[in-house]
Amino acid sequence: MSKPIKTEAELIAMARAELKAHADCPDSIDISVLRDGDSWEFRASADDATVARPGYPECVAMLVQIGDHLSKQYDVEAD
Repeated sequence: MSKPIKTEAELIAMARAELKAHADCPDSIDISVLRDGDSWEFRASADDATVARPGYPECVAMLVQIGDHLSKQYDVEAD
């Protein structure tokens, strides 16, 4: 059985909602979807000031966990 399909924007919105619910992460983190064959994961990037903020590494780690969880539930829409 195939997984439901979501757009990159939908997946990123879901990740942002989970980050807000579980951590005090800055809104200025840029989240993107990195595709690898049939799988995908989130990537985070930010400016130097955001990266230097306390808690940034924890937010990135949480984003990885959220991506792992969501990638088991959803496929990303093909381009």
